[in-house]
Amino acid sequence: MSSMVLARKYRPHSFEAMVGQGHVVQALSNALTQQRLHHAYLFTGTRGVGKTTVSRILAKSLNCVGLDGTGGITAHPCGQCQPCRDIDSGRFVDYVELDAASNRGVEEISQLLDQSVYKPVVGRFKVYMIDEVHMLTNHAFNAMLKTLEEPPDYLKFVLATTDPQKVPVTVLSRCLQFNLRPMAMQTVQDHLQQVMASEAISAEPGALSLLARAARGSMRDALSLTDQAIAFGGGSLLEANVRQMLGAVDRQHIQKIIESVSAADGAGLVATVDALRELGLSASGTLEELATALQRMAVIQAVPQAADASDPDAALWQSLAGMLAPDETQLFYSLALQGRAELALAPDEYSGLLMLLLRLLAFKPAQAGQHTGDRAAPSPKAESSGAARPAPEPVQRGPAKPAPEVPQGVPPWEVLPDQAYEAGNAEPDSPPVEAPALVGESPAPAPAPQPVAAALPDDPLSDRWAQLVAQMAARNSITALVRELAMQAQCVASMEEGGGSRWRLRVERESLRGDMHRERLAQALSQLLEHTAVIELEGGAAVNTPAQRDQAARERRQRAAEDLIQRDPLVVSALAQYPGARIVAGSIRPV
Repeated sequence: MSSMVLARKYRPHSFEAMVGQGHVVQALSNALTQQRLHHAYLFTGTRGVGKTTVSRILAKSLNCVGLDGTGGITAHPCGQCQPCRDIDSGRFVDYVELDAASNRGVEEISQLLDQSVYKPVVGRFKVYMIDEVHMLTNHAFNAMLKTLEEPPDYLKFVLATTDPQKVPVTVLSRCLQFNLRPMAMQTVQDHLQQVMASEAISAEPGALSLLARAARGSMRDALSLTDQAIAFGGGSLLEANVRQMLGAVDRQHIQKIIESVSAADGAGLVATVDALRELGLSASGTLEELATALQRMAVIQAVPQAADASDPDAALWQSLAGMLAPDETQLFYSLALQGRAELALAPDEYSGLLMLLLRLLAFKPAQAGQHTGDRAAPSPKAESSGAARPAPEPVQRGPAKPAPEVPQGVPPWEVLPDQAYEAGNAEPDSPPVEAPALVGESPAPAPAPQPVAAALPDDPLSDRWAQLVAQMAARNSITALVRELAMQAQCVASMEEGGGSRWRLRVERESLRGDMHRERLAQALSQLLEHTAVIELEGGAAVNTPAQRDQAARERRQRAAEDLIQRDPLVVSALAQYPGARIVAGSIRPV
């Protein structure tokens, strides 16, 4: 004995049973109740959202006679009378469903219209339902225009299509159009939960969530996938089985990716991609799951109260959200979305995935506050694995100065960061702001360092631009690459013209000088200034940028903190009391 598939078994038979299309149900129900009926309806929407179902319910509403046979047009068909049962079973002679994909010529439409001159045989109305109407030829559309505009009182047209753009405007103007929307993931998941309860099948919430997401707004796809998952799991829906069936990437892999990016652990990213390759998981699916995780993190970072507390992974998203700065999360989300389109161009999808993940490290913003410039040293795991740390962009300095001489008698570990760096004693990949300040037993004082801020010239125009960028960032009107463009730009000219303003910015990185980023920055600046602002970009080395100013301010705070610790009486006393004592490298951070 064969069972009926879930998509057919649980097809709604009344407006009340439909889910996710409340706007269509309300309009049709009110029209039926008030007897304000149109002669032609057009239902649009993607596959599996209820276009054919609405058509059948509408046909039953128009032809229902009730259990006693005296009923009239109603928004609540009984489902028990002969017309209702015949429409549900597809045997109602006055309800005709025509598949325009296989009957698209003028001959088929003319034959259908020839029957329209005859009154209904058993029903109150004749209902012609033409599915995938956009597949009809131009001649077929032209043949039905006159009848579609002025049909007999007893004839109703119901057209359905997944591509309304291909339907001629002459047809659209003769129809009452309803757009059936793709269903929300939570709506699909709740409906699947009810179906599983009716079927007495145990289902884990995580499994239903995966099925609802894979359906992409289509209830029919969700029920079909559920049928497949039940067969795959032997009569139950377990999250592990559904994930294996769909080839979905486990959230643990996504967690490892985000943790590796946060710790600048390139070796960890390579290991994760190798693990995904061994499991045969989709690279595109990995980026989709990564984008989903970043979206959840962005919501927690921007609007914590809007986070879904019922999400079983809410604690995981909360912990991951603290690992990245908000602008990093936005940037990585954009890169993950763009990376899915680039996978087809890669030699193979896993090499494309690896390059995209390494790009997250390369594009890590250099000026992202506490999460980037003030980031603590990488974990021992990252250092032992040999992961390369992304080099920060060099700070533009003034004219080159000769390297200062190290005072005689001062041990190397007492040399201040800038002296060691400029004298060639520091490691090549260690920027001066990250070099640790070490203090030994020698009482000889080290020369005072020269702050980078002193090399930045005083420029009222740069001061004004830095203030504007700070205001736009505070209003969240610039994010991700647009914010990076503003931070890395030097304002070289500004003028008022025609009730607006024109700004010329110099940006060194070519990747930031795109038209889309420039237009978005101009739009944000116009909103801030409350007039039209035009931005022009030019290439070249940029100096005195907001990013460099932030870097200089961090250096000043760092040096002040180091100076405070080195001059602290308790520290000086402890270093003198315990031979060989020193300040741990990188342990001094400004509050």
